Amino acid sequence: MSDAHAKPNHDFHLVSPSPWPILASIGAFFLAVGGIMWMKQLGPGTLRPGGLVFGASLIALIFIAASWWVDVVRESQSGFHTPVVQLGLRYGMILFIASEVMFFVAWFWAFFDASLFPGEAQEYIRAQAVGSQWPPKGIEVIDPWHLPLLNTLILLTSGTTVTWAHHALLTGDRKGLKAGLALTIALGAIFTLVQAYEYVHAPFAFKGSIFGATFFMATGFHGFHVIIGTIFLTVCLIRAFVGQLSVRHHLGLEFAAWYWHFVDVIWLFLFATIYIWSSWGAHIEAPIG
Repeated sequence: MSDAHAKPNHDFHLVSPSPWPILASIGAFFLAVGGIMWMKQLGPGTLRPGGLVFGASLIALIFIAASWWVDVVRESQSGFHTPVVQLGLRYGMILFIASEVMFFVAWFWAFFDASLFPGEAQEYIRAQAVGSQWPPKGIEVIDPWHLPLLNTLILLTSGTTVTWAHHALLTGDRKGLKAGLALTIALGAIFTLVQAYEYVHAPFAFKGSIFGATFFMATGFHGFHVIIGTIFLTVCLIRAFVGQLSVRHHLGLEFAAWYWHFVDVIWLFLFATIYIWSSWGAHIEAPIG
């Protein structure tokens, strides 16, 4: 009987009890509560603990995510990720990316609703005296053919380097795998730095106009996903150096590549709409830098 439990006669993986799902849910709940309290400056009396709750919850979530990730890697190294299990994991990653697509659909929806139908928010528009036009009256937009174009080229290049890394692994080229991952991580970091520089020198603020709000929310969440993807790829590079990625078992790298290509595609839509389309007929600021 003990042998039957130790060596199951099926290809599925019965996951051992884990504390991480429930802890991640609790952490996410307090992260949301802390964020709302922080933004709304809520709290008893003069006490405003929102920032503290948000920060503590974020640190806890990072620890939980890292611990959960380590457990999954251990499961893969222990032989639990059979072809059937890998198929299920692939379906899960596809559904996750689909949910991320819908997340960005919400921001694009907000952007197009404000840009195509500015008259629907007449009271808000009159309050700001921006006029029923897009971009709003008085807004100076970012030149799409300067830093945004540079970042587009950076991300497109990173898409080729991560594909190179994946192909190198499949053909047994360990040096190509490491070089491709290292280049992709470097390009992701450069993209983030260029985006931060653009934000600092942007001619408009987050608050004060619907244009600024939709711009920073859409591009900011994309930048957050680039940071997550860069961390994802960094973990893959570390695993490549310790020899945990092989031709038969490399789901982590495959999922990281999927995620990175998703980030690339979202950026192309952002560049085409929020940068290029919004600049048509608008007053464009002098090139940043």
